[in-house]
Amino acid sequence: MTDFLEKTEREYQGEHDRPLRGYLRIMTVYGGAIAAAVGAAALMGRKAPERVGLMDVALMAACTHKVSRLIAKDPVTSPLRAPFTRYEGTSGPAELKEEPRNSVGELVSCPFCLAQWTATAYAAGLVFAPRFTRLVGVTMTAVAASDWLQLAYAKMMRSAS
Repeated sequence: MTDFLEKTEREYQGEHDRPLRGYLRIMTVYGGAIAAAVGAAALMGRKAPERVGLMDVALMAACTHKVSRLIAKDPVTSPLRAPFTRYEGTSGPAELKEEPRNSVGELVSCPFCLAQWTATAYAAGLVFAPRFTRLVGVTMTAVAASDWLQLAYAKMMRSAS
């Protein structure tokens, strides 16, 4: 089995350095976290909501966007990424550009990659602590809206001068 996996990895990578084993570990952790959450919910008698309303979907989307960018790009959260990335400069207003050093670095520095984890955590929150989860969702949605207003204001000020 190990020979097969190594051969597959070599053939897939070609001349590129792709950390397939690291990705496999990350997928295993993600699957394990989901299995643990489902098991905990079953043990605690918690059930998924009968339906997820449009407001919950909107909160989840905006919260997922903001939390993913906060973790992946914000200067204040750089200590969380530092063991897995290398600082390269800024990439936008209040955002950093970092080079991943390994597969975990790719995950924690990519808001698109983190979105799946963030949305999954939000969904689990709706099962285990819906009121608190919605409060976090509203808070992060307000922060995201504030970010967009800050960017619009800065653009407006540039065009006025």
